[in-house]
Amino acid sequence: MQLTVKAHFNKQTKDSRKELIQFYVKGEDEKKPEINHLTREVVELEIEGVEQKLTCEFSKSSKDSKKTVLDFVVKGDTSADQSFNFYKMAGSDVTLNIVESQMSIDEFYGEDHEGIEYSVDDKGSVNVPDNQLSMDTLDEVAASTEEELD
Repeated sequence: MQLTVKAHFNKQTKDSRKELIQFYVKGEDEKKPEINHLTREVVELEIEGVEQKLTCEFSKSSKDSKKTVLDFVVKGDTSADQSFNFYKMAGSDVTLNIVESQMSIDEFYGEDHEGIEYSVDDKGSVNVPDNQLSMDTLDEVAASTEEELD
C-alpha cells in the first residue's frame, strides 16, 4: 500500500533511545482512510525531491479540529549522511510518500541475529562485506551438515 499526502514536516527529535519525526497533515489529505491502515506498520518514508528514504515505524496518527498528526520512529541504524537531506526539509511543507515496507515490526525492532550481514542497493544488487564468508567456511558447513545427516 502507498499513500501520498501534502504535509508540514513539523519536527525531528533524537535521544539516546530513539529518533522521532512528526508531520502535520491538513486539508483533504487528512481524510484519506489509508492513514489508519498504515498506522503501526513499518513504512518507507520519502519526501518528494529528496533522494533518501527512511525506514520507520508509523507509530501513531492523531486528529484534532485543525490537523492530523503523523508520528514515526526512525530505524536505529539510519546513518547521519543517509538522512541529512531528508532532515533539511524539517519546518517546511512537503509532499510525503508513505510506502508499506515488507519488514515486520519484529524485524524492525529485532536484536542482532546469526547470519550474514548484507545490504541491497537501489538496483537490487546484494553487497556482502569482505572477510565475512569464504569458500572454506562453506565447505566446512557442508561437511558438518552431511555428517549430521548420516
